[in-house]
Amino acid sequence: MKHYIIVKFVDGTDFHALEKPVRHIFEQTLFIPGIRGIDVRLSNSDRANRYDMMIVMDMRKDALPAYDVSEPHLRWKSEYGSLIANKAIFDCGDED
Repeated sequence: MKHYIIVKFVDGTDFHALEKPVRHIFEQTLFIPGIRGIDVRLSNSDRANRYDMMIVMDMRKDALPAYDVSEPHLRWKSEYGSLIANKAIFDCGDED
């Protein structure tokens, strides 16, 4: 399945500067059994009503509980949670 994390950062956040460190955190999730790939994408729009970053994880559905309690996920939340104004989580696709 695909696990999408779509983020709107607090106004004034240089989200372009966050791409590499966020990518590094999510690359660590590839050590979790069932997580097969990650992709970090930045918005190319400067419109105020657009989200800034999309993280796409390719994983088996049964990997989600391990991801939820993993060190990279907890680090993502602790290091970047205060910079997030809004986010959407969306899961879809095949379970495998």
